[in-house]
Amino acid sequence: MKLLALWLTTAALALASATDEFIASATEKHGAFGEKAARFLVEHMPENDRKSLSAAFLSENLELALKARGSFPWGSLVPEEIFLNDVLPYAVFDDPRDPWRADFLEKPPPLVKNAATATEAAQILNKEFFTLINTHYNTRRERTNQSPKESIEQGKATCTGLSIIFVDVCRAVGIPARAVGTPMWSNGRGNHTWVEIWDGGWHFTGADEYDAKGLNRAWFTADAAKAVATEPAHAIYATSWKKDGLSFPMIWARGNNDVAAVEITSRYAKTEPAKPLVGIRFLDGGKRIAVRGILTNEGGERLATFTTKAGTADLNDMPRLDVSPGKNYRLRFFIENRLLETETFTAANGETALDVRMADLRLVSKIEDAKETKEPALTRENAPGAIEQCYRKLVAAQTTERSAELESMSITIGGKTLKWLEKSFGRAPRDGRSLWISMHGGGGAPPAVNDGQWRNQIRLYQPKEGIYLAPRAPTDTWDLWHQDHIDPLFSRLIENMIALRGVNPDKVYLMGYSAGGDGVWQLAPRMADRFAAAAMMAGHPNESSLLGLRNLPFAIFMGGADAAYKRNQIAAEKTAALAKLQQADPDAYIHISRIYKGLPHWMNGKDAEALPWMAKFSRNTWPRKIVWYQDNVTHDRFYWLQLPEGSARKGQQIIATVEGQNIILTGDVPPGTRLLLHDDFINIDQPVQVTVNAQPVQRFEVTRSLEVIQESLTRRLDPKSTPSAEITLK
Repeated sequence: MKLLALWLTTAALALASATDEFIASATEKHGAFGEKAARFLVEHMPENDRKSLSAAFLSENLELALKARGSFPWGSLVPEEIFLNDVLPYAVFDDPRDPWRADFLEKPPPLVKNAATATEAAQILNKEFFTLINTHYNTRRERTNQSPKESIEQGKATCTGLSIIFVDVCRAVGIPARAVGTPMWSNGRGNHTWVEIWDGGWHFTGADEYDAKGLNRAWFTADAAKAVATEPAHAIYATSWKKDGLSFPMIWARGNNDVAAVEITSRYAKTEPAKPLVGIRFLDGGKRIAVRGILTNEGGERLATFTTKAGTADLNDMPRLDVSPGKNYRLRFFIENRLLETETFTAANGETALDVRMADLRLVSKIEDAKETKEPALTRENAPGAIEQCYRKLVAAQTTERSAELESMSITIGGKTLKWLEKSFGRAPRDGRSLWISMHGGGGAPPAVNDGQWRNQIRLYQPKEGIYLAPRAPTDTWDLWHQDHIDPLFSRLIENMIALRGVNPDKVYLMGYSAGGDGVWQLAPRMADRFAAAAMMAGHPNESSLLGLRNLPFAIFMGGADAAYKRNQIAAEKTAALAKLQQADPDAYIHISRIYKGLPHWMNGKDAEALPWMAKFSRNTWPRKIVWYQDNVTHDRFYWLQLPEGSARKGQQIIATVEGQNIILTGDVPPGTRLLLHDDFINIDQPVQVTVNAQPVQRFEVTRSLEVIQESLTRRLDPKSTPSAEITLK
């Protein structure tokens, strides 16, 4: 007994020594705040951590947390109590205590170096970091509560493991973050875990589920709205380091009360009655696959179209369709050249889920047989009319919303607002007006300075014909036209002008001066399929690539004496690079370059010669060769190539070429890539052969489809770039 007592006393002294050493070290290195932080960490530490963690581990964690607090612009804005509770902790749940901070403080800074706020940084990390570490949703992960190291080694994690990674990487760069979850959705479809970040308040997002429209958007919002605070199993909780009586209900470790929590159901739950919905999962041999489907009534009338989820999407992430309780419905699916359908089902109250299995479907017809689909077969002759009809229906349904944006000359997406000034020139041609988007300079300056640049931009150029438009950048950062919110805002602006102002989709032009020229270097290659030509005036390209300009005529204008940031030198280098690309590919990379000898940053209006040169060109909407290089802002579609959702990543390159009925693809071509087909560049009535990276040729019998038309127009309201058929690669 004496020996046992001596051992227990020695162990207790060792534990006290480790934590005391940590607190003493923190006080010596970081003063009073370091002491306060260390004591907070130790006071609320799980008992097992007291027994196992060393002073060195705890000291490194504190050192790096304080470093992040002082290294990023949002760090100093975080209140002390939130920093202690939601940045400083070294763990999220009961995950293994791996030292992740050093690695996670090294990898993210290049991604978030231009972010001005915690929200911007969190969005970038959610979009880029999981691809950087090559770790995504997969139910075959080894266990639920994996540490970041374990998940990265496997490349697999489910919602809890992904949330642990996202909380940790946010904390590593000084963004307060916490895991949030429910033990069981109120509809009985299992548990879920997601993340909240703090930026003046708490905002939620799914881990590895980036949404370009901003935070507080996710597939699970409808489920979370039905949470019940008075039923612990159906409530919503957020992790907390500070112990205040409540524990996070970890379903993988029932009975473990080590992780403190706060109950936050009221932030998500709604009081209105649940909307009747039916969710759809599609299974082929037990594996989820993504297929296009139609919801019809009992008589076969189309009510809605949808695409099921697969791959890295959460098991409960599924399309949800409006239904009426007590009414009968049927689901139809287009798979290869077959139309398949389910038996009728009766909709229930509230929300339900259907697991549709391929083996249970019955064949309705081959797609070529139009009688069963109640639609006329689409041909080369009538497909353009079908596209136009679908387009007009969609425009009619969206006119109110889009008209309001045009009338206010303001569009808001994801919390960012694009305003503009505009002038009209000349008479509208029969085939529609041209649109000139002209980006102002400035950047990295007070709003008043950038406002002055904006008002000046509307006076700079006068096209012979068209709507000349000067947008105001949504931010005042140095890279005001580089950021990922610009692309969807410009896309929406172009669509509005096409739909309601009579703009010809093939006559949209991009230009910009100084910082606006910086934007042209960036936007023109990554949005080349939206423009007829582009002109860069006095801008710096930064890291942008020229490869995407293959089918977009591009003009360079620069003062020969514009030496700031070596703009004149780099303009000459880029001119030579374009000439080299054109020499290797003579039908492509059309360009002109004017480097005016002796002129400074302001070119005395000589650059206005860009407008008549640009006006000669129409968009090459369906080119026979595409070079697609993904910049730091990625896209899912480029001309007639469309990637599976979430598969685009920086540096990805695909070259696609059409030779007769043969399509040849080289580069990083993920399974599920879709080839969007149009009669302007391939004969859809003949078989199409596809070769990917010299692998065996795949042969496809292709059929025009209204579903392809409707889905494309839903994604991009541009009738000229709408396909009538498609091929999905396996």
